[in-house]
Amino acid sequence: MNFTVTVQPSGRTFEVARDEAVLPAAIRQGVGLPYGCRDGACGSCKSRLLEGRVIHGAHQHKALSEAEEAGGFILTCCATPQTNLVVEARTVPGAGEFAVLKMPSRVGSIARPAPDVAILKLQLPANVAFRYHAGQYIEFILRDGSRRSYSMANAPHLIEGGIELHLRHMPGGKFTDHVFGAMKERDILRVEGPFGSFFLREDSDKPIVLLASGTGFAPIKAIIEQLQHTSSQREAVLYWGCRSKADLYLHDWALEAAASMPNLRYVPVLSEPKPEDNWSGRTGFVHQVVMADLPDLGSYQVYACGAPIMVDSAQRDFVASCALPAEEFYADSFTSEADKHGD
Repeated sequence: MNFTVTVQPSGRTFEVARDEAVLPAAIRQGVGLPYGCRDGACGSCKSRLLEGRVIHGAHQHKALSEAEEAGGFILTCCATPQTNLVVEARTVPGAGEFAVLKMPSRVGSIARPAPDVAILKLQLPANVAFRYHAGQYIEFILRDGSRRSYSMANAPHLIEGGIELHLRHMPGGKFTDHVFGAMKERDILRVEGPFGSFFLREDSDKPIVLLASGTGFAPIKAIIEQLQHTSSQREAVLYWGCRSKADLYLHDWALEAAASMPNLRYVPVLSEPKPEDNWSGRTGFVHQVVMADLPDLGSYQVYACGAPIMVDSAQRDFVASCALPAEEFYADSFTSEADKHGD
């Protein structure tokens, strides 16, 4: 037995199989709903239920509180319909544009630009036409069926050299312990993608704030490469927040990008610079540095990626204090497995 979901105000409709959540059905049928983690942790897929009933699977309170649920909100990633539904959600043009593919990949290279960061290059099968938007992510499918998500760090036009991924070592993490331990070149890994509604809205000419913390820089790098590739005339400023200078693992790349792109500025920010860093640049919480520089974000779009606390703080404070329109904040929280299973 299938249920029908109607999305307002777009009027798009799609079918959801019995015991299937709304979001995976939408992805399967190319309907572009907003989403991030697909695990009930980030809240990016939060939508208003106008008609019908759902049952929610496991999710974090910060993604959907009891008060929000009582007020009619749902998480489409873990809401299973019990009736036909009418859901209010802004559709994301392009989110369902490219086919989601499962495929083998071969480890082409592993670089270590920082002690706890690996840059992985994955070679895809020659007969697979893998297409994605700069900013989207893929998932590794592990032997036990569990999954790990990482954003592509290179723009689509640069895929011939392989997919580039930036991984931070999470000690005790099933996947990253393997990457930083036993993984070697030519290993075969199974992946699926592309996923995510975090990517550059190219139909706008608004100036852009690109906000990253840690390895949240990965999809931001892909977006910068996309801006360069399309010769975009939009003004953009990159704020990259890390603890110490060693954590700015592609600092030289960012400097070179800003030097070669007249419309791009780069502002690195350190929260805990070490004495040996001899740091004379900006310090503090990266989103607060943005607020100090750009107290009025009313005419901007913001693309933020990194630790959930940074993304959540930026969204709250930019909208409340800097006049950023709520619908112009686009985000991808880097939710770890620990984040997903804690609250």
